[in-house]
Amino acid sequence: MDPATTTAAHALASAAASSTPTGTAASTPSASAASPALVPHLVRLTRERLRQVLADALAHDDPLTSALAQLDFSAAEAYGADRPDWAVGPFAPDPALTFTLDGQWADPDDVGWTSSSLYNPSMIEHDGTLHLFYRASPRKESLGSRIGHATRDLSDPDAAWVDDPANPVVRPLDDLELLGVEDPKVYRADGRFWLFWNGIWPITEEARAAFPSTGYPVEAVGCDMMLAVSDDLVTWERLGPIAPPEQTRLWAKGAVVPRDEHGEAVRIGGEYLMFVSEGFDGVLHVGRSDDMRRWTFEPTPYLDLSSVGGHLHEVAAAIVTGDGHLVLDVFHDDADGRFAASQALYDLDRPTDQLALTPGGSLSWGGLGRVDGRWTFAQGWDAPPGHRDLYVYREAPDATAPDATAPAAVPTT
Repeated sequence: MDPATTTAAHALASAAASSTPTGTAASTPSASAASPALVPHLVRLTRERLRQVLADALAHDDPLTSALAQLDFSAAEAYGADRPDWAVGPFAPDPALTFTLDGQWADPDDVGWTSSSLYNPSMIEHDGTLHLFYRASPRKESLGSRIGHATRDLSDPDAAWVDDPANPVVRPLDDLELLGVEDPKVYRADGRFWLFWNGIWPITEEARAAFPSTGYPVEAVGCDMMLAVSDDLVTWERLGPIAPPEQTRLWAKGAVVPRDEHGEAVRIGGEYLMFVSEGFDGVLHVGRSDDMRRWTFEPTPYLDLSSVGGHLHEVAAAIVTGDGHLVLDVFHDDADGRFAASQALYDLDRPTDQLALTPGGSLSWGGLGRVDGRWTFAQGWDAPPGHRDLYVYREAPDATAPDATAPAAVPTT
């Protein structure tokens, strides 16, 4: 539910929670991987409930999130004339790399699922192939999402994207995913690939009573950070949620791990870090892990937006720039309540002590990497309604040149 939880989503969750559990379970669902203390309070995933989720998602309409435009955050104008050298960006779209999804995927759950919008992808290069993991939704920013996979041969400049015939590669199979699977983030670490996503689920009154959250009130929708591991980016082993409800208080979103230009998760101080900015009772937390699989979380005040007078929505990405710096790419409100992007600077030897803050950013929920030497990410916000396009945005070769960041035209038809 990036970038905002909507009242429509709350209504959807309430309907799912109150529906009678008729119908059979979805194809090959797993037993819930949630904490044993949470399992009794979960709404069971059934085919009938998945149908209800889809029906409500198809009726979703939020003018606020529908108006999101990438270059409002990422073009040279968003960074301003005083852009510091450490900032990553600005960016302009490269139409030659646009990914378009033709046709509808198979529907293994037999609920009539379709998608009309793609967004919030994550990319990583492996053995000369660019892998794209992306969120597909019945409507833009609706619930009921699935996650797809596509590849592109980087050795051939004329190569086309190839959508994975196995899509969706991630779909709801757990009670913690009844309302959808969202916003993939892929990393390479210790020779393996790690895919995180948000599992979305309806909260019952019993769950809210068992795990109250006064600092970050949760109403009808819960969110958990889910994890899978792979050796080839094709076959994935699900590992379940990575944080307990006793800490998350029913909402934990955005497994933002610092990664380098190749998509490699970077050990900082000998361990992997994760910047969590939503949930956890409204307190910023940093996760720590030695193996990317088992995480411990501690409250850590790593971000200060007081200079821009804004309210934090989410940390989108953590970028290790190769010069001893760590840059957090941040989505927030400005002093006037408008959506904005900023980037915060840290040293790798002090990764939670903010040094500077500057306007502009990628808001790349899936992280950034270098393609042909330039920082690159993808996003689908600017696709016309009903068009399933992901545009690839690339850092200007010379970010200081006045005309280097002039945005290329994004197709509108």
